[in-house]
Amino acid sequence: ATSFKDAEQIRSGNLMSLPTSINFDAWRLAWSSACTGGDCRGLRPYFWNSVSMAVPAVLISTAWGAVNGYVLSMWKFRGSDVFFGFILFGVFMPFQVVLLPMSQVLGWLGISSSVGGLVLVHCLAGLASTTLFFRNYYTAIPKELVNAARMDGAGFWTIFWRLIVPMSTPIVMVTLIWLYVEILRILAILRGN
Repeated sequence: ATSFKDAEQIRSGNLMSLPTSINFDAWRLAWSSACTGGDCRGLRPYFWNSVSMAVPAVLISTAWGAVNGYVLSMWKFRGSDVFFGFILFGVFMPFQVVLLPMSQVLGWLGISSSVGGLVLVHCLAGLASTTLFFRNYYTAIPKELVNAARMDGAGFWTIFWRLIVPMSTPIVMVTLIWLYVEILRILAILRGN
C-alpha cells in the first residue's frame, strides 16, 4: 500500500494507512531507472531475464517429467524399476552436492553465463521430482484404459496426448507451482542467501 503513496502522503500520514490517491510514480521509477549496484536501468532487464529463464525451465521440466512418468508407469520395460530407483535417488540429493560439478560442466560446454545454461540447470534439478510426481499420479490411472486404447490401434504418443494428458490437469498444476517455488529456492542458493 505504501508503494502507491506519493512522498507527501508517506511523510504526513500513518505508515499503515491506505493511500488517499493511487500514485504509480514509485513503480515507474523502480521499473525504469532504479539503481542496482552501479547499474541504473531499473528492474526491467532483471525481471525479463528471470522470466526468460523461469518460464522455459518450468515448462520443459513439466513436459519432460510427464513423459518420464508416463513411460515408467504405463510402458514397463526391462529394468524400469531400477531406472526409476536411480531417478528417485535424485529427489533426495541436495542441490548443493551437484552445484560445483554442474558449474564445471556448464563451463566446459561454454554456457555457464547464459540463460540457456540456467534453463538447463533448472530442468535437470527438477527432473527427478517431476518424474516422481507424474509416475505416482499415472499409476492410479486404470491400465484397462490404456489397454483399450492399444486395442483400438492407438500408439505411444496418441495414448499420451489423447488419453493421459487430458486427465493430468491436477498434477500439472501441482508440478508448475512446485517447480516455480523450487526455482526460487535454487536461485537463493546460487546467490548465497
